[in-house]
Amino acid sequence: MKVYNTLSGKKEEFVPIEEGKVSMYVCGPTVYNLIHIGNARPMIVFDTVRRYMEHRGYEVNYVSNFTDVDDKIIKKANEEGNDPSVISERYIAECKKDMEALHVKPATTHPKATCEIGGMIEMIQTLIDKGHAYAAQDGTVYFKTRSFPGYGKLSHKNLDDLRSGGRSLLVSGEEQKQDPLDFVLWKPKKEGEPFWESPWCEGRPGWHIECSVMSKKYLGEEIDIHAGGEDLIFPHHENEIAQSEAANGRPFAKYWMHNGFLNIDNKKMSKSLGNFFTVRDISEKYDLQVLRFFMLSAHYRSPLNFSAELMEAAKNGLERIVTCVSNLNFLLEKAHKQELSGEEEKTLLQAKDFMKKFDEAMDDDFNTADAISAIFELVKFANTSVGEGASAAYIRALKDEIVELMDICGLSVERGQEILDSEIESLIRERQEARKAKNFARADEIRDQLLKKGIILEDTREGVKWKRA
Repeated sequence: MKVYNTLSGKKEEFVPIEEGKVSMYVCGPTVYNLIHIGNARPMIVFDTVRRYMEHRGYEVNYVSNFTDVDDKIIKKANEEGNDPSVISERYIAECKKDMEALHVKPATTHPKATCEIGGMIEMIQTLIDKGHAYAAQDGTVYFKTRSFPGYGKLSHKNLDDLRSGGRSLLVSGEEQKQDPLDFVLWKPKKEGEPFWESPWCEGRPGWHIECSVMSKKYLGEEIDIHAGGEDLIFPHHENEIAQSEAANGRPFAKYWMHNGFLNIDNKKMSKSLGNFFTVRDISEKYDLQVLRFFMLSAHYRSPLNFSAELMEAAKNGLERIVTCVSNLNFLLEKAHKQELSGEEEKTLLQAKDFMKKFDEAMDDDFNTADAISAIFELVKFANTSVGEGASAAYIRALKDEIVELMDICGLSVERGQEILDSEIESLIRERQEARKAKNFARADEIRDQLLKKGIILEDTREGVKWKRA
């Protein structure tokens, strides 16, 4: 299995620290609102990585955090006249609902920043004791960026270039820094903000320290995979490496994985442009299985463009697979023979080639685009090789292969079947209304539309009945 490692800038053979086990940390959302489709991409991508690892036989310890103390959370709490914890708990619950609808498995552990403050204070003190951090007069604690020789190795940035380019990690109390590139580990409280006691002042942690602490607590000092969106490479993940390796004295993560950006109609998603979509927005028009299928239709490291046309294409593609399985179920019920024939045994060996193609694609840095192509090839094979006289064992074997590969992608064929059936029933009702209104052109159009989906209508005295072709 090859994994592209952002740290080295190339694909590397995946060798876990402990044989048969994978420790994986994925940066989670800041919970001040409903998650948007940009948040959904890493959730879907790395959930699929996890699922494939488990398919390969690994025991995966998967940790993904919730940042539940942050300026945006505090701002929203003040606007509502609520405690920040009320805001964060509300949106953690909403996030979990969306994750379930996206078929994202719950993490082994979902730690919250506010529950790990003690560990953060402890790591900050260790960094001070080792000469990698210092406290300013107002109690702000900074990390000495130049004290860590490897700074910039993930983002491939040079500290001197950053300084000459005027790039500084701006925070309040900037003038107290020993170096413009030093970043905050702990900051003093402000009026109306939550705070915790510390040796330096009443305050709260900087953003970067939380992931270093939670990863160490729940996975250990050195982990196999650290992942997130490519926007986190610098400064967040770069700072995590500096903190963790300076405090622990050993490498932080073997493999760094980052998914590409998501654009909307070839533009950056932005509320000001009116192209900002939450997962909940998309769920009003599409089942979220379609969004997941769309996200996996491109390689995770590639930029992905979201548009109505591409979502429709994803919906149609997913429907093709679901319809195939539905037809196999229909033929399974009608099958007269139970046992495989000799010819069917030989034909099933050909079907194994598609599963091999799927595994080869996933082994090549989790290339879900090619893996889905292999599923389509298997679907085409099933559509053309299963006839009226096929045995139940043969039909079931092909169906089970498709369902298994879809499940690795986190796509439920059974759930897709329910959606497909409800859409068919809805179209039939619309056709009935059109006929009552003597809009026979629309009624015929719907019949043709259903026929293309492999649905045959029968007008009977008891009403309209339908079956699969």
